[in-house]
Amino acid sequence: MQPFKNFTGIVAPLDRSNVDTDQIIPKQFLKAIVRSGLGKGLFFDWRRHLDGTPDPDFVLNKPRYQGASILVARANFGSGSSREHAVWALADAGFRAVIGTSYADIFHNNSYKNGLLPVTLKPAEVDAIFRATAKYEAYQLTINLEAQTVSDDFGWSARFEIDPFVKKCLLEGLDDIALTLAHEKAITAYEAAHHVPYRQP
Repeated sequence: MQPFKNFTGIVAPLDRSNVDTDQIIPKQFLKAIVRSGLGKGLFFDWRRHLDGTPDPDFVLNKPRYQGASILVARANFGSGSSREHAVWALADAGFRAVIGTSYADIFHNNSYKNGLLPVTLKPAEVDAIFRATAKYEAYQLTINLEAQTVSDDFGWSARFEIDPFVKKCLLEGLDDIALTLAHEKAITAYEAAHHVPYRQP
């Protein structure tokens, strides 16, 4: 998992609440068993018309938000099913962070485990970001995980909270596998001490 420290990126504003995982990555894309390639299905039903052509009015199809790596939304982002594909699709599309006022618990945890940072801010602070994205072309934010701050180039900043253990994992790029491998010597020693030879029945 890629470590997350200081990060600056263009912000894409998705001014909606209760964005569920079915909208983030529709069911027809869940056949994939790998993480790569899911970005093409991100918000598919919103990004495209019924005939498959891109909807120019959808935020991620607008030229000014191309290359965005920070998504800002409203409350209860990631609700619905527990599909981890929702986080994979966001990451595959180039997003490193989501900013909102609240998240569904499973999406929240899945994000951490896959190196996507869900930043929780106050409603007034999220409002300020939406206003800035409308005002400034290619508006950027800098997320400093070590300092737990979000800031722009115009003097605005906000602070967010994060669990210390989760923060450590993100800073060091530690997913569940890496955390387990950190105890590889102890695991090997335990298995050697408790080895039971296989006996033919």
